[in-house]
Amino acid sequence: MNSSKISVYSISDLKNTTDDALPNYLASLKFRQSHNLTDVRLGLGYTAVAIAAVTFYADFKLGWDATKFWTLWAVVVYFILNGALTYWIWGVEKGQIFNGEINNTSISIASSVSKHKPVYTLKVQYGKAGKELQTLTRSAPFTRWFDSNGYFVATPFQQWLASEIPPVGKADPQKAGSEFVGNESRNVAEVQTTQEMDPSAKASVPRPRKSRKAP
Repeated sequence: MNSSKISVYSISDLKNTTDDALPNYLASLKFRQSHNLTDVRLGLGYTAVAIAAVTFYADFKLGWDATKFWTLWAVVVYFILNGALTYWIWGVEKGQIFNGEINNTSISIASSVSKHKPVYTLKVQYGKAGKELQTLTRSAPFTRWFDSNGYFVATPFQQWLASEIPPVGKADPQKAGSEFVGNESRNVAEVQTTQEMDPSAKASVPRPRKSRKAP
């Protein structure tokens, strides 16, 4: 369980904490993460910031008259870079929080939430190299791995991932199986409770019929 506590009413905090936990869990299973998309995003962002900083410094040192021509082009380039960054985030990454591979199987995972619905949704694409990718979508409420006090509980989250995403379940079969065992145990307990409350619900065992003597 993480030591940091968040508000259970903040969907963005719930999502961000969960997003951070997912790559850490996959890394512990020896998934190799690719940072190419993140590198491009950071490159665009840092370049735009650098242009703004250089333009400000030049204007401060040389004055407006000496730099206005270059400032105009710097502003144009700055807005182009910011437009490219916006497109990259929303059009290319599309909420992607993990992109990597394990045992020659590539996998990309994107997360999303609804505005007023505390449900975590994952869109997963995976497949062997050179073969068609398989796509699946899985959702679960945040209450599945956050307690009532706002603490993140790793085990149920990892069990959910392992039981719903085949490459993860293959890498961590113990947690993939524990999800089924937990459901099965809960169902057995429910049946036993029902039988205790209602004796008539017990399965009736047929009694052997007495043989009738011939007259």
